[in-house]
Amino acid sequence: MRRKVPIIATVIVAAAVATMIALGFWQLDRKAEKEALLARYQQAHTLSSAVEWPQSEAETEAALFRHAQLDCEQVLELSSRAGTSVEGRKGWAHVARCAIGDGREAKVAIGWSERPVTPEWQGGTVEGIVAPGPRLVVGQPTAGLVPLAPPDPADVPNNHLAYAGQWFFFALTALVIYMLALRRRRDEMVD
Repeated sequence: MRRKVPIIATVIVAAAVATMIALGFWQLDRKAEKEALLARYQQAHTLSSAVEWPQSEAETEAALFRHAQLDCEQVLELSSRAGTSVEGRKGWAHVARCAIGDGREAKVAIGWSERPVTPEWQGGTVEGIVAPGPRLVVGQPTAGLVPLAPPDPADVPNNHLAYAGQWFFFALTALVIYMLALRRRRDEMVD
């Protein structure tokens, strides 16, 4: 004889639903953390004082959206990727991978163009804003290029509320499906 409510299946579904609800609340906590981080980025974006080029992950986090300067001693590689000009036009961002001393490297976004043709650039001292990556988005582009759109903290996504809603929806969906399965099982037992 079968039980009306299967124990193992119920425990598994209950554990899954509890996990999904916990993940939903975790995403709500992450939303608050991200809002605080974005507020800090917005404040950093308004500061005019320059920071040293970051050497660690913690320094990078503190330097994001701040003004910085570095000396590109040697251009190791030049590449082009999708980018946006300061006027909002879509095209190509030209990025140099630079040796900056002490065996360290940095990425420097040297400007924008309509075509992916990589410009000539020999390096040197550049100033700009530290963007995620990290990379330095220069304020004065290399000759022949247009300034890139400066990094903006508003472009950093905060999707945690949507993720929380998804987890809560998944939990509800699992419960509804399980309740329908139990109902069908009950109906089969009656027949």
